[in-house]
Amino acid sequence: MTDESRLIVTRDGPVASVILNRPDKRNAVDLSTCHALRSAFQELDADPTVLVVLISGAGPSFCAGADLSERKGRDAAWVRQRRLAAFAAYDAIERCGVPVVALVHGAVVGAGGEIAMAADFIIAAEGTVFRFPEPKWGTVGATQRLQRAIGIRGAKELLFTGRDLPAAEALARGLGARVVPAGDLEATGQDIAAAIAAAPALAIRLTKQAINLGGTTDLANGIRIELAAIDHNLAEGDWQKGQERFMDRKKDS
Repeated sequence: MTDESRLIVTRDGPVASVILNRPDKRNAVDLSTCHALRSAFQELDADPTVLVVLISGAGPSFCAGADLSERKGRDAAWVRQRRLAAFAAYDAIERCGVPVVALVHGAVVGAGGEIAMAADFIIAAEGTVFRFPEPKWGTVGATQRLQRAIGIRGAKELLFTGRDLPAAEALARGLGARVVPAGDLEATGQDIAAAIAAAPALAIRLTKQAINLGGTTDLANGIRIELAAIDHNLAEGDWQKGQERFMDRKKDS
């Protein structure tokens, strides 16, 4: 399935790839991109054969932020509706029941950072630069996901200054999970996707759900969430085969 205007969505067995496809605009996000992302992730989430999703960008950058040119001549009501469409797109990525891995390179600016942070974790190519210049553009954004990724004070510093955050520093501050040579980004993503897809699917889904729900509450309630996930997995999951695979691997080592 494809949306040639804004996204390329492909499948390789249980692995889906979503590619931002406006390379001439450095994948700047416009209203059509927001709608396409929301639709694509809702469709992928509804497909039980999809076990992991990789999201990346075509061309020299992952995403250069919002396409500000589309706001020319628009009133405040239109801009607000456009932002709501963006939030709906990020939410669709974040709510996807299977792991979503962002593979980023080049510039990751504003809305590009929101897309990447809506994924479960980020793999960055060497040379990647993150920037959150929303206040510099006269708007407000990235105030919620960014502080949850790197802390309140770190988010304030990046948003107030709009400075570049190199990939290595992003990794050290918890925004990225791994930094790899630029030429290895795609292969690393495929290796990660294969490892995720090889695990029992329900256990992965329940693990993601338990982490996400647990992050909104205290430890005692988090343990209750995990116990509920364990009970669900024992009742319906392929946990015995997973343990058998572990034991077979242990024998071979």
